[in-house]
Parts: sequence; structure tokens; C-alpha cells
Amino acid sequence: MNTLKSAEDVLALIEREKVEVIDLRFMDFPGLWQHFSVPVGEIELATFEDGLGFDGSSIRGWQAINESDMIVTPVPETAFIDPFLAHKTLVLICNICDPITGEDYPKDPRNIARKAANYLQSSGVADVAYLGPEAEFFVFDDIRFDQNEHSGYYFLDSVEGRWNTGRDEGPNLGYKPRYKEGYFPVPPTDSLQDLRSEMMLTLEEIGVPIECQHHEVATGGQCEIDMRFGPLVEMADKLLKYKYVVKNTAKKYGRTVTFMPKPVFNDNGSGMHTHLSFWKDGKNLFAGDKYAGLSQTALHAIGGILKHAPALLAFTNPTTNSYKRLVPGFEAPVNLAYSSRNRSAAVRIPMYSTSEKAKRIEFRCPDPSSNPYLGFSAMTMAAIDGIINKIDPGSPLDKDIYDLPPEEAAQVEKTPGSLRDALAALRDDHEFLLKGDVFTPDVIETWIEYKLENEALALDLRPHPWEFALYYDI
Repeated sequence: MNTLKSAEDVLALIEREKVEVIDLRFMDFPGLWQHFSVPVGEIELATFEDGLGFDGSSIRGWQAINESDMIVTPVPETAFIDPFLAHKTLVLICNICDPITGEDYPKDPRNIARKAANYLQSSGVADVAYLGPEAEFFVFDDIRFDQNEHSGYYFLDSVEGRWNTGRDEGPNLGYKPRYKEGYFPVPPTDSLQDLRSEMMLTLEEIGVPIECQHHEVATGGQCEIDMRFGPLVEMADKLLKYKYVVKNTAKKYGRTVTFMPKPVFNDNGSGMHTHLSFWKDGKNLFAGDKYAGLSQTALHAIGGILKHAPALLAFTNPTTNSYKRLVPGFEAPVNLAYSSRNRSAAVRIPMYSTSEKAKRIEFRCPDPSSNPYLGFSAMTMAAIDGIINKIDPGSPLDKDIYDLPPEEAAQVEKTPGSLRDALAALRDDHEFLLKGDVFTPDVIETWIEYKLENEALALDLRPHPWEFALYYDI
């Protein structure tokens, strides 16, 4: 477990561990970890106050070329020894600052998350938001893709893929999870146990506590490793470490990991069900005597999340591929309702434990393509809005949604059907995100325009392979 608290602690660790390289990491706007490295001699006590300069003009969604200089300021408590690099390297997650004013950069996703945590406290609603994301992923043995003016395709493969039962593998041993039946047979059908265990143990070594690991529902190598919950900013930091360790452990063994929400057609996609609770003075504000053991505060938080869900999904489900997972069936949480039983409801109340400390709500829509700093912040802001404005979530939906009569099913609101729809919802509904200057108007506008131009429109322009099957002979 990481016990580093100060710059002095980090410098002592550097000396004790004979660190050779310092790797400075930060998050770009859409959600990819970025880094640059310096020799160990470049880091001193003043660095943690003054930071180090770099060119921010090439970071997606950030500064223009004429205002490109930025400062990275290392955060001591985020330090860890990289478990993969040949030279002993200490990683430090950084905040981004303006070199002239010294102020936190508004488009730094980590800064937005810090502001969300601070706004929660200043609002008087709670002291801390605890989040627990369950990020699923696929482990593949091969992935190839391309699209140009005259061709477009993707090809993925996994030794576990049910589609390979007839392949000559010299020999084919036949233990391949059936479609939608990967949850959770023992080895040899689960061929990834040792790989996931190494991922899990590596995560624990770098200070990310793990609760369990297992195979997931889909064939072809779908997995999940569950981290223990934590405060908002810390949990977002840990999710970046999680993705880094999972991808690099797989690469070590010649395999590849994707957090794409829907890489495999006609089987379950990868979600990131995210648990949320608010605490104040050491007490869980979401525990009470209302529905499913929740408090009235928790029900109002659910009301906020459900009211703002279409706009939230622009951050929690921020890719065009996200909406190939959010379709009816496959346990997809497409219904904007809450329930203690129904897994296709957007908000579920886990009933694993009746303990007051364990009481929480689970937002099931998010997927692991999201930028966690932005997604977790938006969730928290929606819940705060629900509590402050006492938003009624309505009645729970405990019936099987797929067995509802058509007229009753039609009354249950649904999640947006595309990224474009979610971005339109965000354009219409973002005032709750601007409270406390957590998200700024510029951040909202930049997000919408970046996603429309670089993703939604880019996909619109390209023929899809299935369109040839549908239309070539017309």
C-alpha cells in the first residue's frame, strides 16, 4: 500500500530504491494517459511546487499552438515504481498548470475531478464521494483493422473464441466458452486465470487494492478485475493504473487488451458499472430505511442521476462504440429506472450486504472507454443536484422489463441511442455541471465539438462493411 504523503517521502523513496528515471504522467482531454520522462537528477523538492514545463499544443483538446507552454506539477501521493520498464522508473501523476498565472488548467481532467470533490464538500451535502468502478475488458490474441478509400475491415481473434471450435490448432482442445456463457467456468475453459492473477497481484504491488478477479460473460476472453472503492480523484487515478497494468501484463505474454465497449458482435459488451455513496462525518449518507435500505438522500441522488442520465452519458459512454453495447438485451442497462433486482435498469441497488457501510447505488450505464476524471465528476455532480433539489426518482421498476406489456414498457425512458444523441442532451442539459465552476462552459463546448468532429462525423463519412451486405445489389 502506498504510504507516500509528501515530496520529502518521494525523494527518500527515490534514493532508497535507487530510481534512475522519473516518468511524469497526465491525462489528455478525451482520456488517454500521456507521459514524458526526465533523469532522476531533474527532480528536487522545488519541482513539486514549481513543476516542469512542456509543450501542450499537441495534446488532444488542449491549447492552441500560440499558447502551448504548460506546467506539470507532480502529486507526491500518486508515486509508484513502474513494474514493467527495464530501468527503475518512478511514476508520478501530475496536475496541469498555466505557466504564467500558476493556476490549474481548466481542461485538465484531473483538475475537474479535484473541483468536483471540493464542490461536494463546499455544498455541505457530504465530505467525500466514494466510487467503485467495475471495468470489464477483452483479452485477444490478435487484432487487425484498417479503413481507407477502397477497403475497411477489422479482424480479432482469441484462442477462447467460440468461433474457433472448428479450427485446426494442432490440436484443438475444445475448451472455449459458449457465447454468453463465460461467467464463470473453471479452467481449462477459463484459460486466463493465471494472466488475471498476475494482473491482480501487480496492481496490489503498486497500491491498488483488489477485491476479486474473474472471467466475464462473453466468449473470446472477456474479463473483470474489481478494485476496492475509494474517493473520487484517487479512484480515477487508480483506474488509469488499472488499465496500464492490465494492458502491459497482457503484452508481456504476446496478448492484447481492449476496453472498447463492444468489440464482439452478438455477445456481451464491456461495461463499467460504477458504485457511488456519499459520506459525512464518517457516516454513510446513503443508508436508511427507505426502498432497499436506502436513505431519502440516496433516493434524491438517484433522481439526479436519472434526470441527467442522457447528458451524463456524453461523459460516461463517450464513444460511438459505446452505443453498440447500450441496446436491449445482453443485460444492457438501457432503461432509465432504478431497481434492487433488475439489471437492465440504469441504477441498481446492490443487495449483497445489509451492512450500513456497504449501502450504495450502482450506475450501470458507464463503460471503460470513459475518461474517469470526467465520468466520475459528472456522476457526482448529478447526484449532488438531485440531493440539493430533492429530485424524486419515481417508483422503482422491479418487474422484468422485457416482460412488460408494450404500453407499460413505452413509459420507461431509455438511454440515448447514439453518441450524437448524448452530446445533444449534454448541450441542452449541463447547468448542473457548471456549479462550483467544476466544468466550465469552454470545457463543455470543447467536449461536444471534439466528439462530434473527430468521432461521430468521422464515422458518418465512412461506409460500413455491413452496408455492402445490405445494399450492394440494389
